[in-house]
Amino acid sequence: MKKIALSRLGDLFAAVSAGQKLYIPSDSRGQAQFLPYEPGMELTKALNTVRSAKDLFFPQTENLVGFQVRGKEISVVDRRDPGEPFVVFGVRACDAASFEILDRVFLSDPVDTFYAARRAHGTVVTLSCPQPEETCFCGVFSIDPAAPGGDVSGWMAGEALCLRANTEKGAALLASLDLLEDAGEAEIERSQAATRAILKKLPLADLSLEGFDGEHLMQRFESPAWAKLSESCLGCGTCTFVCPTCQCYDVRDFDTGRGVERFRCWDSCMYSDFTMMAHGTNRPTQLERFRQRFMHKLVYFPANNDGVYGCVGCGRCLSRCPISMNIVKVARTLGEETK
Repeated sequence: MKKIALSRLGDLFAAVSAGQKLYIPSDSRGQAQFLPYEPGMELTKALNTVRSAKDLFFPQTENLVGFQVRGKEISVVDRRDPGEPFVVFGVRACDAASFEILDRVFLSDPVDTFYAARRAHGTVVTLSCPQPEETCFCGVFSIDPAAPGGDVSGWMAGEALCLRANTEKGAALLASLDLLEDAGEAEIERSQAATRAILKKLPLADLSLEGFDGEHLMQRFESPAWAKLSESCLGCGTCTFVCPTCQCYDVRDFDTGRGVERFRCWDSCMYSDFTMMAHGTNRPTQLERFRQRFMHKLVYFPANNDGVYGCVGCGRCLSRCPISMNIVKVARTLGEETK
């Protein structure tokens, strides 16, 4: 365990950024975002960023490959970014848990080499939550905001930032920072106890996921409650774009006039043209699209991934949905049928 005074956070960030690129959660245009560190930049006081650190491993837009046409000859140009080592600091426990969900998708055969390269290059430094908010429900998924994962776990305890390495990458990072001092586990225990006490009192702490599993798939799928739940959905896709675990994307080719560039871009199952085929769309109504999103998070994904849900309880969809419809309301409404 290592520590550094909070008053010296700027020195810590400077030391880390001197060796590799550093991203920290900071305020820009009134919103908290993960941004490349620059001298003088300060940590946001917000609990969570608007969008998660997923962007650094699975970017919203990515140039995959180019096709150059010269007469009758077509050459393929690899547009892959070779990448460079980087550190992302201040990732909360919920977002750190989301990487494990994304890994199950992108690192399973066939491995997504673009994502895999970024995971190999990135070192994740997490930060515990001193004050979980009313929209948080990570505890429902057995995520402890007082014991975040990542390559390095961090706690702001008293006047110090305490850091503990969890992986070889994390140990290498801390070993490279001479300004850190030794610390004991006791220094973080009070901080952990305070966070866990708050977690128990949150309004969503008692959210039940009973009956959300593969054995109840058809019961959930055929529930009449979907009609009422989905009737006010705008299909805007906001919930999918702020979600740290959504992984749907589309691949499009664009004619540049000098050739063709192929891009991968985030997509949303809430859009009417999602999975559009020559014959049309498989889910022509908003009810079907709405149902697909929440069935995937709460039923399909855990049924195929050893009981791991496709949600980490970060609460972003609760705070961002323009009509206040979210995964909690779905779980509670369908949960009443189980009772």
